[in-house]
Amino acid sequence: MLELDLLLGPFVDNRLASLDAAERLAFEHLLEYPDQVLLDILMGRMAPTDPGIAHVVTQIRGAVVSAT
Repeated sequence: MLELDLLLGPFVDNRLASLDAAERLAFEHLLEYPDQVLLDILMGRMAPTDPGIAHVVTQIRGAVVSAT
């Protein structure tokens, strides 16, 4: 899904390498969501219940803002 590529690309390119082990695990769990659910979470239409995933989502959103 192109929208996910646009949202995740800046994060993967600029911040993925700096994640600690817990954040990497949360990111991996986030990617297990179906595409539409993942898009809804990243766009703020749904909130993840896991605090670790919520933290990573905040970082992803920050990477998108920084890239624009």
